[in-house]
Amino acid sequence: MPEKRAPHILSTSANLLGICFIVLTSLKKFNLSDGSLIDEFAVAAVIIFMASCILSFVSMRQASKASQRLEQAADFIFLSGLVVLFLATLLIAFNLIK
Repeated sequence: MPEKRAPHILSTSANLLGICFIVLTSLKKFNLSDGSLIDEFAVAAVIIFMASCILSFVSMRQASKASQRLEQAADFIFLSGLVVLFLATLLIAFNLIK
C-alpha cells in the first residue's frame, strides 16, 4: 500500500498558507503593494495552498480509490504552490520585482 502523504501535504500547505497571509497582510498594512507584483504572487500562492489543503483534507476522508486521486491532485497543486513561491523569491532576489 502506498504511503499516505495527505496529512503531510495538509500540514505543510496550512503552514505555507499562513506565511502567505502574513506576507499579504504586511504588504497591505504598510502600503507596499502599490506598483509591486509581490502581492499578486502572494494571492496566487494563497489560492493554490488553500486548494491543496482542501484536497488533502478531503482525500483523508474518502475511500481508497478516490483518496489516491485526490491525494495526487493535492500533491501536484502543492508542488505548483512551491514553484510560485520559488519564482517570486528568484524575482525578488534578482531585483526584477520590487
